[in-house]
Amino acid sequence: MTPVRVVVLVVVVAVAAAAAWYFWPQSAPPPLTINEPRVVAAPAPQGPLNPVPEAAQPQPLPTVKDSDPLLKDTAASLIGADAFARYLQPDEIVHRIVATIDNLPRATYAARLNPVKTPPGLMATAGQGDALVLAPANGERYAPYVRVFAALDSDKLVAAYVRLYPLFQKAYVDQGYPNGYFNDRLVEVIDHLLEAPEPKGPVKLVVPHVLYEYADPELQGMSGGQKLLVRMGPANEEKVKAKLREIRERIARAKP
Repeated sequence: MTPVRVVVLVVVVAVAAAAAWYFWPQSAPPPLTINEPRVVAAPAPQGPLNPVPEAAQPQPLPTVKDSDPLLKDTAASLIGADAFARYLQPDEIVHRIVATIDNLPRATYAARLNPVKTPPGLMATAGQGDALVLAPANGERYAPYVRVFAALDSDKLVAAYVRLYPLFQKAYVDQGYPNGYFNDRLVEVIDHLLEAPEPKGPVKLVVPHVLYEYADPELQGMSGGQKLLVRMGPANEEKVKAKLREIRERIARAKP
């Protein structure tokens, strides 16, 4: 037998032996164990930190889309029909309230979605150049709005809010928070606004481009909501914060 034939014979025998070992019942290898990926159930959405109590007198509510008449009547009963017509937007009220509250802690918020009409006139300033400041008279633009807000009966306001809460919650979910709770967001926003600084003395301004900005980088770095409070002037800011504290006491369980 030539060397080549010997090599071929050895290979054939080796292959036959391997096949017999693998396919023969007594010699079959143990089945492979496939480790399936572990499936971990997603945690259930956390419940609200500040649950809203059941309304004292629950009533059927319209859809968010059809809720403007109900919101108008409710707001008019709280502040008067004249004040509603003068200071508040008459359409898409629930959507405007939810969107604006959600955006107040951000750098900016859309004025077109604000449920409150823009105060008339322009920002009042005093001085020029490095001496440019926010004029005390600027607070007069916001004073009528603040008087209406400060005069609200907090108990009646919160009772109306609780009664209408399903509308606010639905609008909040539709806005992109399927597991969120609007009342928790409202409390969070109130806490954020209460942290707004209360500058002592004139607030310096600059005009780097077209719009006024606060000269103090810390003030300029505030959220849109906090900037609005400072822009109202110290007297108005104090009144707004006082009313926000009253509201928070009635809708929140979590500590500030």
